[in-house]
Amino acid sequence: MALDSNAELPWLAPQIEQLRRARRAARLPSALLIHDRRGAGGLWLAHYAAQLALCRGEQPPCGSCRDCRLLRALQHPDFLAVGPLEDSKVIRVEQIRELGEQLALTAHAGGATVAVIAPADALNANAANALLKTLEEPRAGVMLILVASVPSRLPATVLSRCQRLQINAPSRTASIRWLERHKGPGPWNIVLEAIGDAPLEASELDPAEVARLAQDTYRTLRELAGAREEISAVAERWARGESFELRLTCIETWLTACIDRAAGAPPQSPELRTGAHLPESSSDMNIAALLRLLQGAYELRSLRLTSINRSVALEQLLWQLPRALRAAVAS
Repeated sequence: MALDSNAELPWLAPQIEQLRRARRAARLPSALLIHDRRGAGGLWLAHYAAQLALCRGEQPPCGSCRDCRLLRALQHPDFLAVGPLEDSKVIRVEQIRELGEQLALTAHAGGATVAVIAPADALNANAANALLKTLEEPRAGVMLILVASVPSRLPATVLSRCQRLQINAPSRTASIRWLERHKGPGPWNIVLEAIGDAPLEASELDPAEVARLAQDTYRTLRELAGAREEISAVAERWARGESFELRLTCIETWLTACIDRAAGAPPQSPELRTGAHLPESSSDMNIAALLRLLQGAYELRSLRLTSINRSVALEQLLWQLPRALRAAVAS
């Protein structure tokens, strides 16, 4: 991800100002943990912090000096990035050991050296232990930036050595305003209802296609809840589609709204105001069936890149839907 200063994220203004104050006081941390929210700009902020550390202009980040230009092109010799390799879901110990060796060397440009690990919560146990050694004995001038959505997956020994900077998800209004400014008009509210308040993720999608798929998913789930459509045919069609992950996200969104409605909370999606077959309130015992169904959707998403038979797994999930909804209305 190249740093695009023209796509500044206004909801990160407090974090940006905190980093700028630290840079002016020459007190940027040697280890920074950015507690990210999905699609809210954690990696963007990590690159901004890296630019602050590497820029040697009079008012960093100046955006025009050689260091800033090299970093924007991801070609700065003193900037390192570590993440899962291609199809892997984890960051391996060999990657962190190699990073440690590189960080032990003197900076090429004679200034700072910055390394970004993202997502840091993808570090496996051995990799996290190897990282701890680097955190315990950092070379002067090294800044290590970890970006994690679930910091609790990291060992307490790693967390204790990092200064934490938390990102909050932007409001729906702020997200839509930013998307309209940078991507143009579109059904952004429907997109954000489908994927959550993750504007950076939304900016990489075709809003019209997401809206079409979301509405199709919600309509079909309502029909399945009433046992009016063939479940196996739906599972087969969705499993073979190119947007399988997005389809699962829409299922999770719909189920979450059903659970909120069953618990007595007002539904957030207009698709559910007329379509959810649930009362205004229900018991925790009855909601449990929906919660188990939602957990099944989460697990299916985590397994989607494995050799699992998507069609069969999705069909098993959808067969539980009518029963779960019937349990929720039985009060």
